[in-house]
Amino acid sequence: MKKVVKRQLKEDEFVSTMNKILRFFQTRLKLILVGVAAVAAVALITVGVRFIQAQQVKKESRLLSELLEVRSTLGAKPENLAELEKLSGNGRYSRLGYVLLATHWVENGDLEKAKDCLGKIESSPKDFIYFQARDLLAQINVLQNNYEQAVAIYTEVEAAKPSAYPLDAVLFHKAEALEAKGDKPEALALYKRIQEKYPQSYFGYDAAEKARKLEAAG
Repeated sequence: MKKVVKRQLKEDEFVSTMNKILRFFQTRLKLILVGVAAVAAVALITVGVRFIQAQQVKKESRLLSELLEVRSTLGAKPENLAELEKLSGNGRYSRLGYVLLATHWVENGDLEKAKDCLGKIESSPKDFIYFQARDLLAQINVLQNNYEQAVAIYTEVEAAKPSAYPLDAVLFHKAEALEAKGDKPEALALYKRIQEKYPQSYFGYDAAEKARKLEAAG
């Protein structure tokens, strides 16, 4: 029953177009190792959908589609890495390109190269791509056991109150970093806060599950 409820919550999070793109990426793109996998995949899909829907000029849409296509085929065509690096080097989508490059390096276990790509993303404008990059950087720090740094990044994003990025995801990832760091009381309090504030969201459901497990463990 829990699995059915969780699946329904996930479906409610996305419009039909998003679901189609999700299935595309699930079958063609193996993203990010360990705990970064699911979040990075969803974030990448969301980036693609929001940008594609926002573009009205055919040339710009074509460039965006090319970026996403090159990234999605890297697993089968590693020689496309040079093309992705070239596309990321300049132009209005360079910031998205660096995020995509970062996911590639995380997938291949080179976390320092991933951090280097994210470091090239300018802090302005503070839009979806900027906060996506910060979220991914924090998750890389978690993979490296740099929990303090990860929590600091999430606290910074939380304080910014981004309208273009899902705050429930940010808070959930922050709670996970706190839990991994050993701050169980803080993590539990944050999970409960997410559960209360976002009861119908995917992360709200997961936060409730996490809270129950922490309470049961004492």
